Amino acid sequence: MPLRLGIGPDRLALNRPIFCMRSKPSERCPRRHKVHIDFLGIQAFLAVAECGTFGLAASRLHLTQAAISHRMRKLEEALGTQLIVRTSRGVSLTQAGEALLPRAKQSLRQLEETWDVVRKHGRSAPAWVSFGCLPTLAGGVLVPLLKRVESETPGLQVRVFDSTPGEIVELVQSGTAAFGITVAQSLPPDLSVQEIGVEQFVLACPPGHRLCLRPGPATWADLRSDRLIRISLPSGNSATIDATLGPAKESLNWAWETQRTSMALEMVRAGMGVTVVPALALNPENGLVAVPLGEPGISRTLALVTRQGSRLGEPHQAIAEAAVELVRERLASGQGTQGRSGP
Repeated sequence: MPLRLGIGPDRLALNRPIFCMRSKPSERCPRRHKVHIDFLGIQAFLAVAECGTFGLAASRLHLTQAAISHRMRKLEEALGTQLIVRTSRGVSLTQAGEALLPRAKQSLRQLEETWDVVRKHGRSAPAWVSFGCLPTLAGGVLVPLLKRVESETPGLQVRVFDSTPGEIVELVQSGTAAFGITVAQSLPPDLSVQEIGVEQFVLACPPGHRLCLRPGPATWADLRSDRLIRISLPSGNSATIDATLGPAKESLNWAWETQRTSMALEMVRAGMGVTVVPALALNPENGLVAVPLGEPGISRTLALVTRQGSRLGEPHQAIAEAAVELVRERLASGQGTQGRSGP
């Protein structure tokens, strides 16, 4: 079983969802699941875990101990597992509680940061040009795009949300971002979608790897002897790979799991294994080699999304057109898919 980075060794509760997810279709977006997040329960859990007793947690949150106990009970029932055990000296975390603690802290911290970003955006929106973009496009597309903007429009203030596909959709829907470059998959009907092109997935290897030294694409059978690094949520790439490979994925040695493409590429550079990434995530500065993958090939469609019925004004329209042009240039040049890239 792979070691999941960022949450410690595989534990009892790591295969459970952190929050209760109920399959309840939404009228506006029937393909998405409505997530019920017990913020009050998470808040109580963090207070108890950090304070060490229910009494101190109650004092911190200005609640009664009975209210804290009620919130904890509801949270544990929603998750289907016990998080905290009372002892004579206070409380201790179960394995599930230990697994949840860092993730809950991170989630609340990200929520606070998002709150702050949106609040600042509301105060300074007219002065900024804001858009969303997939993090895997940062090196090959985003940086050249921003350099072009700086050259052509000196002094223009640009705010980039390098976010996950789901976050980009929400940013565009809310108007926080004027447009976004994301994956054209399960997009809600209130967005206008302009397909940009198809991006292939490639195998990222360190220089000198045996698969870099032979011509032609690598087959999935070639990878059975390699230690593979899996990139899990929130990227969504692992779901694409799983859906394409089906049962064949079980024959591969998934030795590691991380949540970010950048972390997986750092591990490849360190010689810890190889990973499968979208082609545009690799560029010569990575210092890695991109090996094309044989059948079954894996790909995703990139798209520009805007709010339905809205029209981009300047300079958003010019930046969006330049972004689409750059992505198409990279795709047409076969970045990461033709030959071998790297030193």
